[in-house]
Amino acid sequence: MTTFEASTGRHCHNAVSPLHSCGYFAPEPQDELAALGLERGPMVYLAGRAAPLGAVGAGTVTATFYNFDHEHVRRYIPAAWTLTTPERVIAARLRGADRTLRRLLGKDALASAEMAEAAELALRATEACRREARPLYAANADLPVPEEPHLALWHAATLLREHRGDGHLAALAVAGLSGIEALVLHNAVGTAPTAALFMRTRGWSAAQWGAARDRLRERGLLDGAGDLTSAGTALRDETEALTDRLDAAPYNHLGPAATARLTELAGGFSATLKAAGAFPAVHFGKG
Repeated sequence: MTTFEASTGRHCHNAVSPLHSCGYFAPEPQDELAALGLERGPMVYLAGRAAPLGAVGAGTVTATFYNFDHEHVRRYIPAAWTLTTPERVIAARLRGADRTLRRLLGKDALASAEMAEAAELALRATEACRREARPLYAANADLPVPEEPHLALWHAATLLREHRGDGHLAALAVAGLSGIEALVLHNAVGTAPTAALFMRTRGWSAAQWGAARDRLRERGLLDGAGDLTSAGTALRDETEALTDRLDAAPYNHLGPAATARLTELAGGFSATLKAAGAFPAVHFGKG
């Protein structure tokens, strides 16, 4: 099959990804993981996302997550593994995803033919994902596929998100952006998570954030007001284009018609999530 427009895959990814990422803003996963003895907030996030890698140390988490301050990670990893095990965390995060999707989507959506179809299409797309140089994808790909369609879709969304994410980190490295610089540049778009949220959740100080912004100004990527320059916009566009190319395989495998159908179905579910308040507006913008 001829490779079609790479941005089509990005559009599908943007429709599917909220089915995974809604859990980062929901109370249910926090509750499930806190019940294991983990501290709410950064420890829950770091342990929950890293658990498929096993009881790894802070270095592995910093490397694979890319945009977290290493000293911040060290406060919680490997301490989390003295409180519980990766296996228990994996089970708890699945319970949290189940509860979150049941609350936000409702039982009719979960039992619908559209949910089953979306799960089947998303899982088919993951058949073409590659493990090489994609540690977070590869670790999650070793986990069993849940039986219930909404959890199978959540699992597939996780695989597709981490597959694209692993490739995106390679693109950021090619662009010469450090972890915090990538966050600052992303925040400058105006629709990304706020600077305050990024600093709180990734462990960066205001001084570190300001220094990264100054470095980006020196490179001509930000202007004096902290907005993207034409060079900054061009670098972001190049980075996204490379990410698209590195993430094309799942959608080429699915094909144009099935990719469009998955985008339609997942986009409908994601719109429901957003309408239900899954992504509070207070967390997005330049603030």
